[in-house]
Amino acid sequence: MSYVFRRVGQAVIVLLAAFTGAFILLQALPGDAIMIKFENPELGLSADQIQNIRLSYGIDTPLVIQYVHTLAGFITGDFGYSINSGTAVRSLLAEVLPQTARLAVLGFLAAALLAVGIAFASTFSRFGWLRKFLRNLPSLFISVPVFWLGIMLIQIFSFKLGLIPAVGAGPAQALILPVATLAVPIAAPLAQVLTRSIDEINAQPFIAVVQAKGAPPGWILWRNVAKNAVLPTLTIAGVLFGELIAGAVVTETVFGRAGIGRLTEQAVASQDTPVLQAIVILSASVFVLVNLTVDLLYPLLDPRLKTKVGAAT
Repeated sequence: MSYVFRRVGQAVIVLLAAFTGAFILLQALPGDAIMIKFENPELGLSADQIQNIRLSYGIDTPLVIQYVHTLAGFITGDFGYSINSGTAVRSLLAEVLPQTARLAVLGFLAAALLAVGIAFASTFSRFGWLRKFLRNLPSLFISVPVFWLGIMLIQIFSFKLGLIPAVGAGPAQALILPVATLAVPIAAPLAQVLTRSIDEINAQPFIAVVQAKGAPPGWILWRNVAKNAVLPTLTIAGVLFGELIAGAVVTETVFGRAGIGRLTEQAVASQDTPVLQAIVILSASVFVLVNLTVDLLYPLLDPRLKTKVGAAT
């Protein structure tokens, strides 16, 4: 139990560090978002009215007070108000988050299926040329820029082949190309780690013993090889899932999807610091929670680690 408390405490420290770093960096940005937006002569606001707006956002209060007030707001779920639209940041996130979450989860599932297919085919295929080709495929995947891949998929499947409409696609059709764009770079490191793990497990003496006892290849594959090879892959999968939010920013921009990506793009363009701060903390929270879950599951999946954790505590 002390292991759980220690890992949760570390996760809280990481989130606090992420919040502090984001707050300092956003405060150091050049320019003043409120003055940029409200000094426009077309709005007809007086200097006193602009000053009242600044006071409402707490811009002129000392940074320490702003930090404490913002941190207290985040702890209670109050992310403040967007400078650009005046809408509560919590409402903006609630509006776009389901779209990004759907894209990220489907992209991760597609990446996992692709990685498992590449790893097992590159290990157990009967054809040497195919094994060699598949083992080099992740290196190609990981070197492809996400924005270029998205544009190429639109060019091929929408404009050349006409399989998926570029405009007016249904909800399911509109997800196919963004999911593929997000899945390819995520599948590459997953496939590399899983392939290496399968090779290491296959070289272990206990596999030769099981084979000598007459166990069929399929039984050895699923009961011995896959079960042990998935553990290192689980760790890298936790790290990659946390990066999906960042990957979704580029993918949603390329495909014009309404999600965290478009909201981030708009917030950066208008220096909307309350929105940017909330997105950074949201991304950090997803990353920390996924990795915390993986760390807590690891001793349950590997009895050897449970023994080590018990001895350490």
